[in-house]
Amino acid sequence: MFVDKGLAERVAAEGARSAADVLMTVDIGNLIELVDRDLAQPVRSAVLEAAVPAPLRDAEGRWFSLSTRARLVYADPDLRDLAGLTYEDLADPKWKGKVCLRAGQHPYNTALIAAHLVRHGEERTEAWLRGLKANLARKAGGGDRDVARDIVADLCDLGLGNSYYIGLMRSGRGGPEQKTWGDGVQVVLPTFRGGGTHVNVSGAVVARSAPNRDNAVRLLEYLVSDEAQGLYARADYEYPVKPGAPLDPLLADLGVLSVDPTPLVEIARSRKAASLLVDKVGFDR
Repeated sequence: MFVDKGLAERVAAEGARSAADVLMTVDIGNLIELVDRDLAQPVRSAVLEAAVPAPLRDAEGRWFSLSTRARLVYADPDLRDLAGLTYEDLADPKWKGKVCLRAGQHPYNTALIAAHLVRHGEERTEAWLRGLKANLARKAGGGDRDVARDIVADLCDLGLGNSYYIGLMRSGRGGPEQKTWGDGVQVVLPTFRGGGTHVNVSGAVVARSAPNRDNAVRLLEYLVSDEAQGLYARADYEYPVKPGAPLDPLLADLGVLSVDPTPLVEIARSRKAASLLVDKVGFDR
């Protein structure tokens, strides 16, 4: 089953009467919610465990990532020496008045802030957020594609955006204007210091009351096959979770993605604290 909004509420309301075998969703927070509400059952599968790296699946087999999207830096193409750029660097005063971002309270950013919180603790994360806010060229808001637009318009020099938006823009799917934005920025794969690039996921669980459990597991196993992982990559410009699965050329051109090893569960559990810090520093005001 795939429902854009209210998935957990619907399945919980249906209870044992639910016809759903597989629940698919985007965002690690949604996967954790399904587990917390006892709507997922554990699965042991050698195929899934071999295909999905440990940081991208539940240790007890209650959820599995199927694809990932990376939080990237979009930058003015005239900027040089951005190799090795870290998320921490975005708060450096040298970028004062040069950063564009969507709202800090947007889930894409609260997940990144939560990852910083897990790695560095509350005090350092608050200081980082204050530095990042001081570097904003405009009020935080809009979307990731607006970040690329504003860089092209010389409103700012760099900002954050998800990887699949680069695919959507540069492929022309969003129209000629968005292609101009995508082609008009350089893209950097930033990392946390001592870590990797922050990612979020699309994923799935086998429903607690799945009437066709065995077929549900077979479906998940197919979705991590080379064939299906290639479909994810081509259709949505997502990164496959299976090591070695083919990338769409638009993402392959960005360089090698090294996923940050911070457990996604810890990031999801820290989102509320991250949201409170966003409000505390007045990031979106």
